[in-house]
Amino acid sequence: MATNRRNFMVAALAAGLLSGLPQGAFAQASKVEFLYSPFADYAPFFIAKEQGFFDEFGVDVTLTPKSGTAETIQLIATGNVVSGAATWGAGLFNSIHSGATVAIVGTSSRMPNTVPSPSPFMLSQKAWDDGIRTVADLKGKRVGIPGPGGFGLFSVAKALEKGGLKVSDVEAVFLPPPATAAAFANGGLEAGWSVEPFATQMVREKLGIRFVEDHTFGTELGFIAFNKEFLEANEDAVVRFLAGYLKAARKLDSGGWTDSDVIDIVAKYTGTDRDLLTDIPYTVRPEDGSIDMASVREQEQFFREQGTLEYQGEADIDSVYRVDLLKRANELLDSKK
Repeated sequence: MATNRRNFMVAALAAGLLSGLPQGAFAQASKVEFLYSPFADYAPFFIAKEQGFFDEFGVDVTLTPKSGTAETIQLIATGNVVSGAATWGAGLFNSIHSGATVAIVGTSSRMPNTVPSPSPFMLSQKAWDDGIRTVADLKGKRVGIPGPGGFGLFSVAKALEKGGLKVSDVEAVFLPPPATAAAFANGGLEAGWSVEPFATQMVREKLGIRFVEDHTFGTELGFIAFNKEFLEANEDAVVRFLAGYLKAARKLDSGGWTDSDVIDIVAKYTGTDRDLLTDIPYTVRPEDGSIDMASVREQEQFFREQGTLEYQGEADIDSVYRVDLLKRANELLDSKK
């Protein structure tokens, strides 16, 4: 599998070059394109763009919605986009080990240490009506998981642990979070992983209930990544991008979600109704944007136990995690107070 992955990376890089990206095209760029998904987790980037925080720090940012099936890290590594956010998972760990040309510069989101959770483990209302009351009751039942190698699988495994179960003790059904509601409605699933706003929508529509919410307290969910070539040629632009992002993140995590203008901006980028956005729990970030490496290593170990890692030992995350740039961004932001 490692050989196949390396061959894919080489082929993808060639495709990127042939698509019109000249060698050295990233040199001295003054603009940053950031790839996002339409979820509230990305709110700091929306706020930084719309409320002028990126402009304040002198960086011209274009927010581009993710489309298609290509993974964010693959797109960044091949230079098809220069930056974006993604979740920790087996694919990322394997990419780091195989030398993917990405650099990680900070956290994008982390699970809070409180309930309700922005990513609860849900039980279908039908399953509850049929008498399922504990996690242990799910043995042999159908459980929805978004994929075999990402945070959703890790989260489900942590929830099942509450009942002494493993993923192998249930029937895993791989499907995206938006499809969980329909599966709950037609009896296709007894339980499943979810994220906001889908979880709150299912509760409102009486299709599901929040079953486990204290299983991933403080877990690192996502990170910000840049194409390594772009970053090395444009470190100052990346630092300024991070400063704008951190300013927005601090605003949100210190009560910004009560701001009507913030809700309007997030609704615009996510397509979520305003009343729903005011009623859901949110992911958080530390003030300095740093990554809790113990949480990352816990996830890496989990995927090793699942047999989805292509290497032994720990991935050399330090080789791609540019904490120096994050430190400079914090210093820049704090100097403007």
